[in-house]
Amino acid sequence: MTPENIRESASKYSETAGATGPFLAGLLLIIIGWYVSAFTFYGAGIIIIGFLIAVFSGLKINSQWEEAIVLRLGKFNRINKEGLFYVFPIIEKAFRVDKRVITSSFNAEQTLTKDNVPVDVDAILFWRVISPKNAVINVKDYGGSVLFASQTALRDVIGRTILSEMLSNREDLDTKLKKIIDNKVSDWGVNVQSVEIREVRIPQALQDAMSRQAQAERERQARIILGDSEVQIAKKFEDASQVYKKNPAALHLRGMNMLYESLKQTDAIVIVPSSAVETMGLGGMLGTASTAKDLIKKRKTA
Repeated sequence: MTPENIRESASKYSETAGATGPFLAGLLLIIIGWYVSAFTFYGAGIIIIGFLIAVFSGLKINSQWEEAIVLRLGKFNRINKEGLFYVFPIIEKAFRVDKRVITSSFNAEQTLTKDNVPVDVDAILFWRVISPKNAVINVKDYGGSVLFASQTALRDVIGRTILSEMLSNREDLDTKLKKIIDNKVSDWGVNVQSVEIREVRIPQALQDAMSRQAQAERERQARIILGDSEVQIAKKFEDASQVYKKNPAALHLRGMNMLYESLKQTDAIVIVPSSAVETMGLGGMLGTASTAKDLIKKRKTA
């Protein structure tokens, strides 16, 4: 947001209420009526109309969310809250202040982080006036001043933060920003409700590099997990071999189970080396199983 846009957006936050114009018009009518009354009775009517205009020109109405700061002869005189109030023409001037929560957007463009990365940051500021007197008397344009202070604070926070922290810990940045801005604007009668960073934009080349880095990190983690799984499987096999070494019967039972599983599929062909059969002591068992399988086939074809 440029300084010109900031001033335009802030101009709607304060309104000057004056009564000089209507009062002077009424006073002029009174003078004209006084001269006319010397020649005709209509002059009295003109005087009355002018008097009413002059009197009612000082009547003002505040909405429920407004307060008016009244200056008399240039010095603070009083604060008028919501409802009807009167401003004496010429000697008094009233400034209306909106006390509702105001939402303002601001940004920082091409600002270097602590690790020298240029970033564009957009943020939103939620604030309100809590002391209309300070907002009118202590600063000329409190709306524009708040936004300028917010922009400066944002640049300061960016310069003290590395990019990775800025992308991952936005809530901490919001808290830091709120504290810095609140300290700057407290003398102006303004209270900061909250600050939220909406978007952090980085150069496209850096985005591509970060994407490749993240992909490489995911592949590294996948390889580590796969390697750990292989180690665990090998460890289990080692434990099983120790059990089979100490208990040959368990090895024979495992062999029988493997043979049973292989023969469950009728169309399967299992080739077992003779050395393995002799080692496992399954020669007779294998022959018996094969004979049984042939008998089953003959019965099905009969």
